[in-house]
Amino acid sequence: MENKSIGLHEDKALLSVQDLTLMYGPRVGCENISFDLWPGEVLGIVGESGSGKSTLLSCISGQLEPTSGSVKYHTNQGDIRDLFHELSEPERRFLMRTDWAFVHQNPRDGLRMGVSAGANIGERLMAVGWRHYGNIRDKAENWLTNVEIAEERLDDLPSTFSGGMQQRLQIARNLVSGPRLVFMDEPTGGLDVSVQAKLLDLLRGLVQDLGLSVVIVTHDLAVARLLSHRLMVMRKGQVVETGLTDQVLDDPQHPYAQLLVSSILQA
Repeated sequence: MENKSIGLHEDKALLSVQDLTLMYGPRVGCENISFDLWPGEVLGIVGESGSGKSTLLSCISGQLEPTSGSVKYHTNQGDIRDLFHELSEPERRFLMRTDWAFVHQNPRDGLRMGVSAGANIGERLMAVGWRHYGNIRDKAENWLTNVEIAEERLDDLPSTFSGGMQQRLQIARNLVSGPRLVFMDEPTGGLDVSVQAKLLDLLRGLVQDLGLSVVIVTHDLAVARLLSHRLMVMRKGQVVETGLTDQVLDDPQHPYAQLLVSSILQA
């Protein structure tokens, strides 16, 4: 697998979020959240169920439009575009098929279950302009190997795969086109502990080798420690603590973060 450059603008944020707020009527989804994500950085978002972390992920990935605030992306053309004020819905969808990727907790949400493993990967390549069948098939076989699935499973349906294999296939489908930014929503959730460990090792290697920028939502602090450079702790829709991952987990300052780390709260 070839290493991928993390871009020509390492001195500029890849994603800039400013005062992001989403309200569900009187209820707060997330409120006044601001942060920058840098090229090659992995940002972890943690908190208990209902803390707003998945809502925030949906907003910054273009799936939910915020009530106020901005999400700005530094495109591979070198310009900075506001996701909701400068990009149309078709442009956002195209961005998600090409420069961005989203790894769902349930791999069935990120796969087409009625077509083969190879077709799932090939669709993503076709979205970025690949047309030669032989080249697409070769690339798909290569990526099955990258995610530790045997090449002879290329023509098998995802429904014949185990849950862990489906998740690895979803990862291959997302990463084959060389996205710069990947969103992950509980990517190891629902898997057996032994399967989780193998998947985490795979993810960590791919993120490092490809120089990806990642935003990962997880309730598992061990996952956050293993994958994230920086951590944001959320409670009731707000960020209550942020910092380098080891700093937050080893010496949390906010009382809620202290409770979360000590596992007194159910994350």
